[in-house]
Amino acid sequence: MNKYWLLILLFFCGLILSAIHPHDYFTWFLEVFPAIVGFIILTLTFSKFRFTYLTYIFILIHCYILFIGGKYTYALVPLFDWIRETFHQSRNNYDKVGHFAQGFIPALIAREYFIRKAIVSRGFWLPVLTICVCLSISVLYELSEWLVAIISGQSAEAFLGTQGYIWDTQSDMFWALTGATCMILFMSRLQDKSIARMSS
Repeated sequence: MNKYWLLILLFFCGLILSAIHPHDYFTWFLEVFPAIVGFIILTLTFSKFRFTYLTYIFILIHCYILFIGGKYTYALVPLFDWIRETFHQSRNNYDKVGHFAQGFIPALIAREYFIRKAIVSRGFWLPVLTICVCLSISVLYELSEWLVAIISGQSAEAFLGTQGYIWDTQSDMFWALTGATCMILFMSRLQDKSIARMSS
C-alpha cells in the first residue's frame, strides 16, 4: 500500500507546485481539472477495481503533463519555447505532447479494463476498440474546448492553445490516435505481464 501513497504524494506535490503563480488561474483550473476529477474517480473506485501499478504510474505522468500545461499554458511552456527557437519551429508544440498522452494513457486504462473485466477477448477487436475509446475521449475533449471558447470568449484563448494553427483540432486528434497506437504496439506485452503478476 505504501507505493500507492507515494503516487498520491507526488500527485499533490505536482498539483500544488503548478498552482504557485501560474500564467493565469482560469487557464490553470481548466487544464488541471481533468487530473483532479480523475484522482477523485480513481480514489473512490480503488477498493472495487485496482489498476496495475504500471497504469497508475502512467496516469501520474499524464497528470504532470496537465499540471505543466496549466502552470504555463500549453503555448508558453519554456522548454518547448527553447525547442521552437532552436529547431526553427513555427509554434510551441507542448500541446502535442499532451494530446499524445491523451491517447497513450487512456489506451492503457481501457485495454486493462477490457482484459480484466473480460469485456473484449484478446485478438483483433481488443486493439481496435481500445483505440476507438481513445479517439472518442479526444473528440469529447475537443468539443469541450469549443464549448468553453463559446462561453468564455477571449479568456479561453490560452486554454485552446491553437497559436493560429487552423488545423489544430484535427492535429490534436491525430496525436491522440498516434499515442493510442503506440501504446498498443509497444506497451501491450509489458502491460500483459503486469496484469499477469497482479492476477497471480
